[in-house]
Amino acid sequence: MALNIETFSNAKGGNAFFKAIGHPLAARKARALLSELQGVPLAVYDPLGFARAFAEIYDLAGLDIQAVYVQDLEEIGADILGRQAQPVTDLPGSPAAKVLVTAFDAERLIAHIRHLLPAGAEVVSLDALRLPAEMLTNTRNYLDGLNFATNLVFFREGGGHHTRLATANYWSAYGAKAPSAWCLLMDEAGETLAEWQDPLPGANASVVIDSQEVRARFGLEAFTGSLFLHVCGIAGHDIVKYALDTYGDSDAVLSCTHDANSWPADLYGGLPAPKAGEQVLLWVQNSHPAPVPAGSVGLNLMGDETVAWLEEEIPPFGTRAIDTAALLPEARWPQQIEVQAGKHFVRPRYEVFANGAVTPPRSRIAHANVERVDLKPDPRIPELANLLGKGFILPAPILPRDRFRSIALPTPMSTCQENLPLALLAYDPEGREIATKRLGKLPRGHATMIDVADLLDGDETSWGHMELVYDFAEGGEADGWLHGLFRYEDKASGHIAETSFGAHVFNTVMTYKNEPQSYAGRAPGLSTRLFLSFGPKPYEPLCHLIYPASTPWHEKSRTNLMLHDRNGALIAEHEVQIACGGSLLWRPADYFSTSDMETAGPEGYVIIRDITCRLFGYHGLTNGEQAFSFDHMFGF
Repeated sequence: MALNIETFSNAKGGNAFFKAIGHPLAARKARALLSELQGVPLAVYDPLGFARAFAEIYDLAGLDIQAVYVQDLEEIGADILGRQAQPVTDLPGSPAAKVLVTAFDAERLIAHIRHLLPAGAEVVSLDALRLPAEMLTNTRNYLDGLNFATNLVFFREGGGHHTRLATANYWSAYGAKAPSAWCLLMDEAGETLAEWQDPLPGANASVVIDSQEVRARFGLEAFTGSLFLHVCGIAGHDIVKYALDTYGDSDAVLSCTHDANSWPADLYGGLPAPKAGEQVLLWVQNSHPAPVPAGSVGLNLMGDETVAWLEEEIPPFGTRAIDTAALLPEARWPQQIEVQAGKHFVRPRYEVFANGAVTPPRSRIAHANVERVDLKPDPRIPELANLLGKGFILPAPILPRDRFRSIALPTPMSTCQENLPLALLAYDPEGREIATKRLGKLPRGHATMIDVADLLDGDETSWGHMELVYDFAEGGEADGWLHGLFRYEDKASGHIAETSFGAHVFNTVMTYKNEPQSYAGRAPGLSTRLFLSFGPKPYEPLCHLIYPASTPWHEKSRTNLMLHDRNGALIAEHEVQIACGGSLLWRPADYFSTSDMETAGPEGYVIIRDITCRLFGYHGLTNGEQAFSFDHMFGF
């Protein structure tokens, strides 16, 4: 029951058509359009091949479709909407009273066939679904990705739980004149709770949407659901990136995650099975104005093809919490769960509740990752060590060992990964390698976790970082899509945070398949711009910066920490140096005065800028020894 829609291609990027027809405002207009088309003989003209995707989102069964016509000779005879496609030159013989053109910017396409329209037939197009012109960046090309900078946000308020989105207006720094944020808050049933549009502040100013403030602003009851966020009138960057803090009246619920990735995927991986005494909930946010049919969302143990399906429909834009134990009762950490998503929802978050003496129970939220379906093992990767050195590196912190356990779990993240030939390397803050553990050729369904305390047994290094890398000593295959989950356990409070991400090639001038990745422009990406938000009071931000290098690079970084207030004004800056292959664990209060921090305020932030190397960063919040949160950072 997977949706037959194109969302994202690594070759072509994001697809705007599904966003255009699935936007909540478009959905309202689509219902009106389909109502008008009922009860009359209808012809469908599909010049650009969008009809199938449109029918995946909207039920066309009630329409009296006489025939489907195409422009492309290769589409003649194809099954489109249950009809055998005919050449558009046959259109004059149609008995249709109306002709639906399944395309946007259809005026020119309609002009080409106006002489072919049946006598008296009315012609309509998907332009009836268009958003207001003031919401668009490019009014001449409706399906320009800049017109659909959208994302779904897990948003919850009530019962001692709060959520807080933080980002910055980086679009005005790219030249946007007057961007704004259109927001639609929906409950678990997908019903609208509030709708609003606010102008964004000036270039690089912080943007914060807090669930407590939204609830008060609109007089809402407690809610759990989705915040649909559309940043309008943008420039330069069509991805909405954000950090999301989930916090509460108790320290027991503190977590942070990042943006949900706005392109629904077929599969997600890296969902951890529960430990004994834990409950793992998978939060599914239906991304479309169409229900997810029962039996369309499923879970299976990674490496096991037996899928347990959710026999429950999820309404349009609805949100559901799936108890993994209800579908996979035998799954236990460190096993991993694969999510069969069928392109129905964006990258999901999961919530882990730990039973214990604490009331409310400690919980944490993290996210699964997109599992690629378009990759094949690349035999060149093992051969590139002489040019790319360590090649693909997945860096993660080793937090201070007197307080934290740091745990690594490699996670298969593409359907072609039948084995994972890996090693785990550990480094001190100065970039000295202090331990190596060869993991061999792990099978797809492995359950191998590494506790850094075991790896560093006898070593007195307090903190640093680890790197998952390919290791072909025992053979194996690689595709470059290397991922891992990293779990951090506070020995004192019992609070846990976890984060997951993928490997990249870092800090080498040679390029391989768009690596080292670049945020702007072509590879190699050899500079850094990371965003560190502050979060709600009384929590204090913390950051762990890692300087990974596939081949030897500059001996020291030249990293500028720039403190800004909520309006984007620079308050103070401080340069730090990180050893190549090393890391830096810090808090803003380590480098900025109390006065400067107060001027920045809780909606201030730090931009981490380095033009000499690419750093990888992790951010979080802490409240003494009561709780902490941790996830990888985003840049722009």
